[in-house]
Amino acid sequence: MTTTSEAGVTTQPAGKPAPKGPASYFPSIEKTYGQPVGHWIGLVREQHAAGTVKHGELVTWLKAGHALGHGHANAVVAHTLGLIQAAA
Repeated sequence: MTTTSEAGVTTQPAGKPAPKGPASYFPSIEKTYGQPVGHWIGLVREQHAAGTVKHGELVTWLKAGHALGHGHANAVVAHTLGLIQAAA
């Protein structure tokens, strides 16, 4: 059974296959930047609500403003935009 937190982070119980797609980057993102993935998802949601809605613009914003690497920024944006689209 997967669970999803309020921040939209999906976790797998022990013994389950590792996540695929953008979520596969989450452990590395948390370790590298010292913040839970929910923090980054929240920032992207805020920026999206403020009018920055294109994937590439959000990736550039995370890279320039928060020093995330391209792959990590891309994973956070892809996951967050998926959550936003699913909620619409």
